[in-house]
Amino acid sequence: MKIFNSLEEIDIMDNTAVALGNFDGLHTGHMHLIRSMKKTAAEKGLVPAVFTFSNHPSALITGDKVPEIIYADDKAEILENEGIGVLFNIPFTEEIRNMSPERYVRELLIEKFRMKDAFCGFNYRFGAKAAGDTELFFALAEELGFDLHVMDPVKDGSDVVSSTLIRKAVMTGDMKEAARLLGRPYVIKGTVAEGNKLGRTIGFPTCNISVDEGMVQPANGVYQTTCKYNGKEYRSITNVGVKPTIGEYEKNIETNIFDFDNDIYGCDIEVRFLDRIREEKKFSGIEELKKQIEKDCVTAERMHSGEM
Repeated sequence: MKIFNSLEEIDIMDNTAVALGNFDGLHTGHMHLIRSMKKTAAEKGLVPAVFTFSNHPSALITGDKVPEIIYADDKAEILENEGIGVLFNIPFTEEIRNMSPERYVRELLIEKFRMKDAFCGFNYRFGAKAAGDTELFFALAEELGFDLHVMDPVKDGSDVVSSTLIRKAVMTGDMKEAARLLGRPYVIKGTVAEGNKLGRTIGFPTCNISVDEGMVQPANGVYQTTCKYNGKEYRSITNVGVKPTIGEYEKNIETNIFDFDNDIYGCDIEVRFLDRIREEKKFSGIEELKKQIEKDCVTAERMHSGEM
């Protein structure tokens, strides 16, 4: 897959079918749109392409930082594995923000991307002040000679699958719901750092990673997880929180990897959240905490084995 990270990088292109959207989670709704685009691209001999912004538009428009659901490298890997030929991963700039809808379509989509088929969601907006809607898009398609495909919403019961729903699920600790909407477990990555080593002294050594402020944060609690290290995935249990029993700490993520005793300080790991076992709780002391951790590990093992 070829990735363009700026408009200036784009060189001579073959004709494309383009999936348009923010794709900030690559959730099941996004993937339905992308797969529909890919099918049409194959039928018409077009290059399957995805156009998204490398920064969330709201960060420039309102100054609000929207927490991410997926890492940029994971997004690129998923799209490449899906068979996408080109990813336009372009910064949302003041110039793009101020483009009229007509100029946005003509100069970006047609002239730069050589788009012959466009795929977008039912609520897609484009151009300055989001003035462009699907009605205008259809009119421009007829005028400029490309085919437009507007996809119906993908629903989960009565709700439309959305990144907002996924953020809510993660923030409330409902990781099964988040995984169902995403089509894969929610992931947090980090570099293993030294902690207070209390876990090791009580028989439960953990890999500690700092909270990634750019990602949506799981609710405090204990989770059934898997941990990916050096290309291999291990069963694990993870605590997210501030460790109220032993003092005042910044929120962090500490993972106990089952049947694993390697020293991996300074190494990168991925923690994949499968389900929440319980909320974070302050215990009377270390002994009560240790007993609860033992119970939590048994519960996690049973969950991993499919007994729960």
